[in-house]
Amino acid sequence: MAEPLLKVQDLCVTYGAIRALRGISFQVNRGEIITLIGSNGAGKSTTLNAISNIIKKTSGKVFFDAEDISAEPADRIVSRGLVQVPEGRRIFANLSVRDNLEMGAFSRMSKGASRHVIRRDMEKVFAIFPRLKERIRQTAGTLSGGEQQMLAMSRALMANPNLLLLDEPSMGLAPILVDEIFSIIKGINEEGTTILLVEQNAYKALALAGRAYILETGEIVKTGDAAGLMKDDAVKAAYLGG
Repeated sequence: MAEPLLKVQDLCVTYGAIRALRGISFQVNRGEIITLIGSNGAGKSTTLNAISNIIKKTSGKVFFDAEDISAEPADRIVSRGLVQVPEGRRIFANLSVRDNLEMGAFSRMSKGASRHVIRRDMEKVFAIFPRLKERIRQTAGTLSGGEQQMLAMSRALMANPNLLLLDEPSMGLAPILVDEIFSIIKGINEEGTTILLVEQNAYKALALAGRAYILETGEIVKTGDAAGLMKDDAVKAAYLGG
């Protein structure tokens, strides 16, 4: 069996006396869309932040492409091709759309990627998000919420990820934009990018993903085929409105 692209092993995170993650283990295979489902405070965002080394792990290991990245700095993890789109977008609000996208490619440019390659990849991003091309000179903070989410995803794509961590991509968006964002996520995956998705809209997440892990108070309590979990009575009662 092929080595998983991402392997999380006995991951623990504590905030003072609070045990946010209690020794969770899971894996993401190359080409998959995997989703983490859970209520607010279950530890979903903490999991992504610990994988990316944005927050400190108490214990446990993270392996990416068969390499132990548990102690690597966050910027080096990005250079490896593991890139996170954070909750709340966190774009550079005072910079233009173009500048935000170039910031996404910073690690590649520092390793010698040419301006020609970066411009080519920016055009690929604009093919996915044509609205951003129309607003290329616009200050990012003046974009709508949906456009800012598109920019956050585009900035991550400019890093040329092998694995994309998406944290609440539909948060605060109108339903029609949620549908558009999820359609785009599916397309990104079909183009070859593996995706680990954290999403409060459990129905949308399970409909998109191949497999899912259910988190409750920092522990994985259930896992399986996403389509099967959508039919699970406990999952329906807890996350799908009955």
